[in-house]
Amino acid sequence: MRIAITPSSAQGSALAASIIVPLVSPGFRLGVATGSTPEGLYAQLRKAHAAGEFTLAGSRAWALDEYIGIDQDHPQRYRNVLKRELVGEDKTGLADADLHTPDGLSADPEESAKLYEESITPGLDLQILGLGADGHIGFNEPSGSLSAPTNVVTLAPQTRRDNARFFDGVEADVPKRAITQGLATIMTAKKIVLLAFGEQKAQAIQGVVEGPVSAFCPASILQYHQDVTVIVDDAAAGALKLADYYRETWDSAQV
Repeated sequence: MRIAITPSSAQGSALAASIIVPLVSPGFRLGVATGSTPEGLYAQLRKAHAAGEFTLAGSRAWALDEYIGIDQDHPQRYRNVLKRELVGEDKTGLADADLHTPDGLSADPEESAKLYEESITPGLDLQILGLGADGHIGFNEPSGSLSAPTNVVTLAPQTRRDNARFFDGVEADVPKRAITQGLATIMTAKKIVLLAFGEQKAQAIQGVVEGPVSAFCPASILQYHQDVTVIVDDAAAGALKLADYYRETWDSAQV
């Protein structure tokens, strides 16, 4: 696990883009996250595309998760969020047909989860992750299985409170269930880039990087992955006991 500590979220997003842009070529299989954390990264990817330095044309992207039962035209349906961020020649060149998201409107969500897992197998080339304040990645909530494939989950109260900001602050409007890539699915990605910004993520980051591997901090499973880069700003690094060592290690690797 490599830890990069940057002064700001903007610099962290730019660093993430500098890692991802050189890797992408036609046929690339990219895992994409939603939420506010990756927005800066996606802006950097759009900027690189506009400059002719990057394109997702000919590549495919898979969403981490999708709400169950959310209206097809709802602006917070994750497929719609990702289309606004990434799809089209005016954004990153990603074709709509090459954006894959779980079917949250299926009459059989469990079957949808199974089919989505099959579409991802044998794994993605790179998975982008954000991090919940309780340590979740995707919608893999604390106390869930560390070895689950794509599955149907019930959102934790903390997650629904945190996501209410996307629903005009109305927690009751946040769907209670979702289909998410499981932790086992995420771990099949060849490379993972996790972003976390702000002091509200500090305890979660400490758990991910320095805590025990535990279902109560789902993202801690990433300690077992062979190629993970964790990018945080100073605020999110605030609880790390070995922050100075991580800075020195990262700087040494860049020489």
